Amino acid sequence: MDTGDTAWMLISSALVLFMTPGLALFYGGMVRAKNALGMLLKNYIAMGIVTVTWVAIGYTLAFGPDAGGGWIGNLDYWGLRHVSNVIEGDAGAIHGVAVPDTVIMVFQMMFAIITPALITGAVAERMKFTTWAVFIAIWSIVVYAPMAHWVWSPDGFIFKDIKAVDFAGGTVVHINAGAAALAMVFILGPRLGFRREIIRPHSLPLTLLGAGILWFGWFGFNAGSAFGANGLAANAFVVTQIAAGVAGTVWALMEQVRHGKATTLGFASGAVAGLVAITPASGFVGPGGAVAIGAAAGVICFLALQIKFAFNFDDALDVVAVHLVGGILGSLLVGVFADAELNPASKDGLFFGGGVDQLGRQAAAVGIALVYSFVVTYVLGRILDAVMGLRVAEQDERRGLDLALHEEQSYVLAD
Repeated sequence: MDTGDTAWMLISSALVLFMTPGLALFYGGMVRAKNALGMLLKNYIAMGIVTVTWVAIGYTLAFGPDAGGGWIGNLDYWGLRHVSNVIEGDAGAIHGVAVPDTVIMVFQMMFAIITPALITGAVAERMKFTTWAVFIAIWSIVVYAPMAHWVWSPDGFIFKDIKAVDFAGGTVVHINAGAAALAMVFILGPRLGFRREIIRPHSLPLTLLGAGILWFGWFGFNAGSAFGANGLAANAFVVTQIAAGVAGTVWALMEQVRHGKATTLGFASGAVAGLVAITPASGFVGPGGAVAIGAAAGVICFLALQIKFAFNFDDALDVVAVHLVGGILGSLLVGVFADAELNPASKDGLFFGGGVDQLGRQAAAVGIALVYSFVVTYVLGRILDAVMGLRVAEQDERRGLDLALHEEQSYVLAD
């Protein structure tokens, strides 16, 4: 066991878990006050439900020995059987690093938790809590775990055969959640008053606090994906900061140019878009590539906000523009800015003379992730809608989910 690597992975696991409360505040500030607690709980419940599903079966489906064809892991590690705190020999039995298998398992658990939580921004202010709880339990098993196996398990077909790379979750986390969010939006339909009433965030200070926590936790998300306290982690840490800072600044400049006013929400959204875009590339690009990826995210994700108006769907908190578009952008730009000298796991990108080979591999992975997540989520959503109903009653939506579903209020003013 390398105690330094193990310590860093434990810290990174805690940082990634901290991102889910950060996401809850980021989204919670953007909804109306009558729905704030409902949003917070939809995020927090993922820390409970997905922990259970990951321990019971999710981890073994994602990282267990391949059951055949690179599609899914077998059940050898169900209930964490054979997942050890002790390292036999020079490397972990499952992951091949000098860190106990249990530590890598819990690090990956935190990714499994935040991914379905990202979807909450699209279904905000109108989805039933009970149906949401059932949805994320099933989704974490039938959508997240298989995709994690394809991309991150050495036996997975995207990893082994297509040879696309995803350092920390462009496909597995962001495209996966973004495509699922789009599917759920199509099923749920728009909020009452969408495009007829002004629906404003109730507490942008909460949103900015959440964005700061996300930014802080993202260093564990990306640098932790090096699976050790090493040079690759240092590079991921540096490029994560660069991309976030550049994207937030560019987004604010875009607002200033187009609307005459930069906004706090705009800078926060831009920074998150930069963090999303650099995630799959953080172990493969240097500072120059990070600047380019951050700038591209600031421009393209900002422009992508118009998608929901062009196609008239109510992605309440812009999960599609930030996570789906940002994840696609970052995953593809690995094929442009990857430097094999930094990490030989990827071939050189187009910018470094590698041609379009890696770009083509990245595009294939993007297409597979997008289609699989959208189709399976859509089918799952339709089934749950028929069995349990997805959307709250109209009177409950008007009253607010906090009181209607949870008998609680975020803010109670004194008489």
